[in-house]
Amino acid sequence: MTAFGNTLARTETNIPGLVVFDLPVHGDSRGWFKENWQREKMTALGLPDFGPVQNNISFNDAVGTTRGIHAEPWDKWVSVATGRIFGAWVDLREGPTFGEVFTVELDPSRAIFVPRGVGNSYQTLEADTAYTYLVNDHWSPDAEYAFLNLADETAAIAWPIPLSDAEISAKDLAHPRLTDVAPIPPKKTLVVGAGGQLGRALRAEFGDARHIEYATRAEFDLTDADMAYARRWRDYGVIVNAAAYTAVDLAETPDGRRDAWAANATAVAALARVAAENGITLVHVSSDYVFDGSKDGAYTESDPVIPLGVYGQSKAAGDVAAALAPRHYIIRTSWVIGEGKNFVGTMASLAERGIDPNVVDDQRGRLTFTSEIARAIAHLLDTEAAFGVYNVTCDGEPATWAEIARNVFALGGHDPSRVSGVSAEAYFASTAGPVAPRPRNSVLDLAKIRATGFEPADAMDALKDHLAG
Repeated sequence: MTAFGNTLARTETNIPGLVVFDLPVHGDSRGWFKENWQREKMTALGLPDFGPVQNNISFNDAVGTTRGIHAEPWDKWVSVATGRIFGAWVDLREGPTFGEVFTVELDPSRAIFVPRGVGNSYQTLEADTAYTYLVNDHWSPDAEYAFLNLADETAAIAWPIPLSDAEISAKDLAHPRLTDVAPIPPKKTLVVGAGGQLGRALRAEFGDARHIEYATRAEFDLTDADMAYARRWRDYGVIVNAAAYTAVDLAETPDGRRDAWAANATAVAALARVAAENGITLVHVSSDYVFDGSKDGAYTESDPVIPLGVYGQSKAAGDVAAALAPRHYIIRTSWVIGEGKNFVGTMASLAERGIDPNVVDDQRGRLTFTSEIARAIAHLLDTEAAFGVYNVTCDGEPATWAEIARNVFALGGHDPSRVSGVSAEAYFASTAGPVAPRPRNSVLDLAKIRATGFEPADAMDALKDHLAG
């Protein structure tokens, strides 16, 4: 019998993400009323904002009708409109809870959120039972499904009505035992710009699990007008955008301006659109160049952007575009060092070759190694930190480029006094071609990322490790 007078409440189960909800049902002599799905109230209680796109109803005439066990690549909100069921759920996802079982009876006063990859089944306990469910994707023959036999001995579901007496389809009777079920992998993660310095660091951090995809610029064109159809995007949970136009000075030319805006703004808007339409988390890497460097002190995530040059302007526009994806992490970083040609490698080479460089000494910031950015991205995703903008650099005392160069010389056993400091104006005075304006202050405040439990590496320790490696 339907319970009246419940308050809206959630109960966790032994299967991660499978959550039971008690629903308020209001009844009188005419019948009853309930809010079967109420986004604002239910998400406030921690239900994922899973974005349903379809509502299905399965009507069952007889007691003992039994359906399942089906695991689909979408989330489901399951409830009962009339009648009563015994529901059974089996975790068929990759991971330590594979094969875990949960059972509960549902009537109109109770519903359950079933995450992607958890096998769903039920048995009717009353005649004329209407089983209803919202799903956040449409059925597709290309999607990945998993099925489990209702009588599987490992799951050992205690069906109220013996399966021998139940109404079951021939298809459900033929499903495999648990030992023959291929677990459903996590939603895919796509790393865009995998051929660059950050892309290589992300590969080292994320590894080569089958649900991780890496795409170079040649393999995935961010400017393709058909990007929305490039993949079955509902199978993806995360897109990490490690692609960018980074030729800061060249961006000041007509061709460079066009290319910078195409890669850093227009392409990001297209990714954000795909992410928003498919419930994907977008991770976008930004820059200290969105600021003009005039602040006295470290820049926080809430400081207004004031870009100086074309590169900074295109990156600032990309930040605005990325934020249009409801699930987004915008990673602002500075002075990036990774594999390949970079400032640290150049200074180490000059030291070894006996060349005494002039290095800018009126810009301050902190080095950020690509491995540190990759580690921070993995941390935010793993901990499901609040979406938004995060500053990510190495920690420690800010320094000028000249001071960093002297540290590189010293760590290599060379005389650091061989490095001479010059102003940016003097350094670029003899440069042929356009020179982009640079922020004098590139120091980013790290309190927000640290509050998530991430501890940034010390810049000097990271520099030593980089040179030693």
